[in-house]
Amino acid sequence: MELELGDELDLHHFHPSDTGPVVNEFIRMSVEKGYGEIRIVHGKGKSVKKNIVRNIIESHPDVSGYRDDGSNWGATVVYLKKDI
Repeated sequence: MELELGDELDLHHFHPSDTGPVVNEFIRMSVEKGYGEIRIVHGKGKSVKKNIVRNIIESHPDVSGYRDDGSNWGATVVYLKKDI
């Protein structure tokens, strides 16, 4: 079975220990689909998932930048590098 993902990933349904692999796979698939911008919903809570997400995207080779989703600090907008 193959899941069809759009440009948003909601991590509420995943255990924190699964966050890293899920985020990396989501970024890989998003780059493959040619997305320039994606949104990762990690929740506000204790920010465990947010910290995991930020650690990944700060050094990910396919990420050119990121920001909080406006005043919604429970989600992060990620900018992906485009092939030229």
